[in-house]
Amino acid sequence: MNNTESIKYLYPHEKTALFRALEADQSAHCLRNRAIFYLAEYCGMRASEVGLVRLSDINLPAKEIHVHRLKKSNCNTLRIIDANVFDALRIYYIQMLQLTSSNPNQILFPSQKGTPISRKTLDELMKKYCQIAGLPDEKAHFHALKHTRAITLAEAGADTKEIQYWLGHKSIKNTEIYYQFTTSQYEALYRKLEKK
Repeated sequence: MNNTESIKYLYPHEKTALFRALEADQSAHCLRNRAIFYLAEYCGMRASEVGLVRLSDINLPAKEIHVHRLKKSNCNTLRIIDANVFDALRIYYIQMLQLTSSNPNQILFPSQKGTPISRKTLDELMKKYCQIAGLPDEKAHFHALKHTRAITLAEAGADTKEIQYWLGHKSIKNTEIYYQFTTSQYEALYRKLEKK
């Protein structure tokens, strides 16, 4: 990622509006969609990585998910400490176990054809929920969820190595770019200067 202007992410109030739209959804695939969006944003997943998740990648007792990263990124296992994310995953996961006779190789998020959910479908869902939430069209791309997680981590004070691990970045340069969009580091700098 070289062009910083291409980074689109959701501000906290926009993220809240998006997930409010997801929570209000009562369609046939609402549980699946909630689990997808909560997990993708929390883990900083690409659309193409969502389709790689299998039942065996989820460890409910440990509250962990193994994320298969693409584009030469590092695969990693993340603990799910956000209750909303865990609940959305747990409810959907249990439903999938009942439908698949506990086959560990079963894709967690299949399409209607049984193949991994496509990037195109995920982008269409993002557009749908962003429209319901009243979010700008330029942010209605699934990849905005990955950027949103990176900015959230940076704002929380995570350092570059921590964010690099979380997102599975091989190169630290891909991680450093997000610090242009966070104010927490600047505020910490000013606090240090005020003490002198």
